[in-house]
Amino acid sequence: MDTHCPRQSGFQRDDDGVWHLPAHAAGTTVVDLVTCAKRHRTSVHTSSRQFIGDAARDLARLLPGQWHASVEIYSHPVWQEDLVLWIWDSGELGRVLQSERVPYAATLTDTVQGITLLFIERPGRQLDYLLGAFAPKGLEEGYGDPDAPHSIVLPPFAGRAAQAVTDRYLPAYEQAVHARRTAAIAAALGDIRSEHDTWQAMIASGRYSHAAPLSTAALDSMTEEFLDHAWRRFLAVVDHAPTLIDRCRPVGSPWPEDVAALSRLADALSDAETLLDEVVHGSPVPARERRARAWLAIETWLAEGEIFLRQARVSVPRRRPALAISAPVRLLTASRPAHRSH
Repeated sequence: MDTHCPRQSGFQRDDDGVWHLPAHAAGTTVVDLVTCAKRHRTSVHTSSRQFIGDAARDLARLLPGQWHASVEIYSHPVWQEDLVLWIWDSGELGRVLQSERVPYAATLTDTVQGITLLFIERPGRQLDYLLGAFAPKGLEEGYGDPDAPHSIVLPPFAGRAAQAVTDRYLPAYEQAVHARRTAAIAAALGDIRSEHDTWQAMIASGRYSHAAPLSTAALDSMTEEFLDHAWRRFLAVVDHAPTLIDRCRPVGSPWPEDVAALSRLADALSDAETLLDEVVHGSPVPARERRARAWLAIETWLAEGEIFLRQARVSVPRRRPALAISAPVRLLTASRPAHRSH
């Protein structure tokens, strides 16, 4: 159905593209919609469920933090297929998106932490919902990740659903993000270290890997290329390490002597962040100066990065606060059919 019938029948369209029946509308409005739909050889379907946008907003209001709910409409199956690459899930939600038709959903976004969750009606179940997460910013290659968090089945009661998300899903999600960030840093440092060893070997020998001699100009060019590539890889550390290093508590770990090393790593990270800010937003930094400053930070992390990694692996994300109130046990299913037009 195009927009002609809903508009002609008195429905109003919101910013999410969803048509709503105004509270003051007369009952003939729905009758008009059905009549118009028949003229266009289509149909209007009703549901005993509460509209998913309202259910998501009920849930968002009970979650700790600042959450915003909005509706997603996948009128074309390709739009739903686009979700598959971005959803970060190793459970039922990921399988459903690949095998079942999901014409609409809701997203819940933590506007402070930047977490975005996907909330859908569970196919084949009259009341349940499924909730999972999109891949976090900077870790978007999460599709098919076996270590992604498992989506959760939510009951049709806002209070119980919020409790399950707060007590079970969000801690699992945040621990999975912590592990992914740690792995990304380990991979970046491993790649830089491997390329550094190769570069050092070639510099020491004065020859290419196929034994041809290196000229002075070639050595300089290779050094610049290595330093530039090392800086690009090190940006993964700059992106992910600040959050993790704040969680490290060496005094309470098996290695309390790591305090000094973590301080040096934090200082090097701060220097790299300053350099990145100057490169992106400040006055241009000469290439030679940029490479020299970048290498000082990278060298510190190559030397003591393993100390950070062992501390990060035994640290845990801070728990979100529990629900401040005992939420009422309220059914997310409407008491009467909810008319909707997508």
